[in-house]
Amino acid sequence: MPEKTSLLAETPESLAAFLAAGGQPAYRAAQILSWVWKKRAASWDAMTNLPKNLRALLADRFSLNPTDLLLEKKSADVTGKLLLRLHDGALVETVLIRAPRDDAPAAGDRLTLCVSTQVGCAMGCKFCASGLDGLRRDLDASEILAQVHHAARLVENDTPPALRDDRLPFDNLVVMGMGEPLANYDATLAALRVLNAPWGPAFGARRVTLSTSGLAPQILRLADDSLPVRLAVSLHAATDDVRSQIMPVNKAYPLAKLLPAIKTFASKKGRMVTLEYILIENLNDSTRQAAALAEIARDLHAHVNLIPYNEVDGLAWKRPPPEIQNAFLDTLLDARVSATLRREKGADINAACGQLRLKTERPPPPAA
Repeated sequence: MPEKTSLLAETPESLAAFLAAGGQPAYRAAQILSWVWKKRAASWDAMTNLPKNLRALLADRFSLNPTDLLLEKKSADVTGKLLLRLHDGALVETVLIRAPRDDAPAAGDRLTLCVSTQVGCAMGCKFCASGLDGLRRDLDASEILAQVHHAARLVENDTPPALRDDRLPFDNLVVMGMGEPLANYDATLAALRVLNAPWGPAFGARRVTLSTSGLAPQILRLADDSLPVRLAVSLHAATDDVRSQIMPVNKAYPLAKLLPAIKTFASKKGRMVTLEYILIENLNDSTRQAAALAEIARDLHAHVNLIPYNEVDGLAWKRPPPEIQNAFLDTLLDARVSATLRREKGADINAACGQLRLKTERPPPPAA
């Protein structure tokens, strides 16, 4: 456990209790949270409207910047990856994705931040780098929030002061980095509630997408949660025989259990769900799979996001050639399914989840 508690996951209520114990007025809680989330202060001394004795009290109890930037990589397509070191030396990856605004180019790039919820992953998906070394541990809420806070300050350092404001500099947040968010349900939702809170960044929950490999019971739990986040499901195959080859979770929650849970979520939330589908050569890229996927997507009224496989060192999978990718997409579009084919981003910086962490933690092979 860290020697100090991170300030990032504190609420007005928890801070008020801390202040009362230290003989400080309760109204200081709002000032502290404003420094954390509106001004994103990088030091205690920056909190100039707080008395010195309170700043010393806070510094003695809390950590303000609980992550260290170990490595930052930027790709040719302006995807950025941060490798952050936590208090125990564990490493997590956070990815910043930039895309032009077709409707308003003068407004600058659209920014999407992708955060992790675990160190490693226990799901064991056969195509993914995150789980190659298994699950080390869950992140707590403050460690999930720290990725957002750290990335926001880095973006703002590159932004002219006249263009900054107290909002987070991201258009969207996706919880689909390292780990399975719904296997760390409580910490993930606690972090998202802080981000959504009016005393926090007030980041709209409808701009948050949570991605799962298909934990059906937790999808149903999320459907009943008051936080209106979006849902993306990593399907990656349209039949049980193929899905079970690459996703062990399918044995516990096959399509007969998973698809009704997705439909329940979509019905209760009134939101279109996204089906993530990584195209892997000679595995799930056939016309049979495309036709089966079209049937699933039509029934769920879901959008399909096709992702050509991002090759990972140590894994034998390959991406299909462009003509196969396009044919798969055309099958979906011809069936009147909402679908997109995502072009590769960040391959030159190992942007697939877990790759940069593995390359950093694993020593290089001995020279021949």
